[in-house]
Amino acid sequence: MREQKYGLAWDDSLKLGNEQVDTRHKRLFELLNELIFQCMDGSSIVKLQETLDFLVDYTVHHFYDEESIQVQCNFSEYTRHKQLHESFKETVGGLVQRFAESGSSKELSDDVNKIIVRWLTGHIRQEDKKIVEHIRRIETQTITDRFYRL
Repeated sequence: MREQKYGLAWDDSLKLGNEQVDTRHKRLFELLNELIFQCMDGSSIVKLQETLDFLVDYTVHHFYDEESIQVQCNFSEYTRHKQLHESFKETVGGLVQRFAESGSSKELSDDVNKIIVRWLTGHIRQEDKKIVEHIRRIETQTITDRFYRL
């Protein structure tokens, strides 16, 4: 991954191999970069609010979809993965609370950026890849089972 002080640098090491999930992750990176870079110049309190609103909305919908996939494929680590999602939602909620109490600041903008970059890249590389590997094992087993039935 290319080094970048602010924002999220997408690269192929973050791909999971599921087009829908990869597209959503990549779009998340793009939207966050747009919002974070606009916010970093300190010119607009509205941009940090937009970033936080986007994060709240996106994590709710994306996590719901991702968790639905896990249930459908009987992912054994579903409960733990859901707890990671809930913990991240609480982190985002804490950032929203800070914004509500103190408004926009460079410190809060930097914290939003650091927290999101670390969490998303780590979560995709470590946790979401487990889901994709599980799905691939199921697909491979299904193909193998069909072959032996012939």
